[in-house]
Amino acid sequence: MPVPGLDHHPARPATAEPSGPSRSPLDVIVVGAGQAGLALGYHLARSSLRFLLVDGATEIGNSWRARWDSLRLFTPAEYAALPGLPFPAAPGAYPGKDQVADYLQAYAAEFGLPVMLGTRVERVRRTGSLFRVDTSQGVLWARQLVVATGPFQRPHIPALGRDLASSVVQLHSATYRKPADLPDGRVLVVGGGNSGLQIALELAATRDVHLAVGTRQKAVAQRPLGRDLFWWLTKTGVISRPVTSPVTAWFRKRGGDLVIGTTWRDVDEAGITVHSRLTGVSGRTTEFADGSGLDDVAAVVWATGFRADHSWLDIPGVSDGDQVLHDRGRARVPGLWFIGLPWQHTRGSALIGFVGDDAEWVAGQIAAEHAGHTRTGYVV
Repeated sequence: MPVPGLDHHPARPATAEPSGPSRSPLDVIVVGAGQAGLALGYHLARSSLRFLLVDGATEIGNSWRARWDSLRLFTPAEYAALPGLPFPAAPGAYPGKDQVADYLQAYAAEFGLPVMLGTRVERVRRTGSLFRVDTSQGVLWARQLVVATGPFQRPHIPALGRDLASSVVQLHSATYRKPADLPDGRVLVVGGGNSGLQIALELAATRDVHLAVGTRQKAVAQRPLGRDLFWWLTKTGVISRPVTSPVTAWFRKRGGDLVIGTTWRDVDEAGITVHSRLTGVSGRTTEFADGSGLDDVAAVVWATGFRADHSWLDIPGVSDGDQVLHDRGRARVPGLWFIGLPWQHTRGSALIGFVGDDAEWVAGQIAAEHAGHTRTGYVV
């Protein structure tokens, strides 16, 4: 089926804007059809804009389905819905990763969102007043472009992992699936965030598990004082406070990277040995910042997070070399937007049940800009 705005002739001059029906630009292209992109699509569909969601995966929800088998949301079902469609699970239930993937697929189908799967975005350039989007399926053109690729883009493994013996199995949390994937013997989990603690606890049931952390992040129980944490965050308004508010500034300083649902007491009771920061490795031996060491390591799970990768955005002014430059998702490049970034506007900006607020705002701004440019003759 032909896709409006798709050009299969990339050899044409990149400096010329498209012309003619076969190269008619879309109003909006959204790169990424995960939770943020779908939430944005819901609101864009309520406008007259011609838009398309583009994703490199072969199915919606793939990024969730690819995580480890026992992964569950730490947000209960009633706080895990995208706009317009409740999550199909009982209140108080904590959906598994496959349930989330199924929900995202059903969401796109429910609202008939235009999603182009199996399409990897390779390069985006600004060409006059339009964005040229080079993909694995051809060239797309758009007047406005939204980056909805999420915070989990490029798994990060510290360079010192290269000094581990070849006999030591190494997995990043992005590729870890289940305990059976690891050999018998001592396992070192590196990283003390939500992923690191959850994986360490799962492995501790069958193995001698050690955990290396730089600092012990603040951990909170899933249900403090008998109520789910997200009930408290919602009732107090903390989850929806803008990043510019004093309350949010205090929260980010004191507990911005909370470990939710797993406490350090859980870790101790599971018999997991906690070490300081990993500083060196040699063969099957590891060293830590406090001078201690660990011998005969059979496997290492790197729960060391992800790094953003916007190298495909061949547009000056997108980032400062460290992070993207934006104001509530509005980039400093006209017509370029972001959605789903951690702390984009609030604590909930990157969470499935709360990204809808940002999506509604960004969609409204996009529609307003389109209308304004139409009146001034910008849109061709």
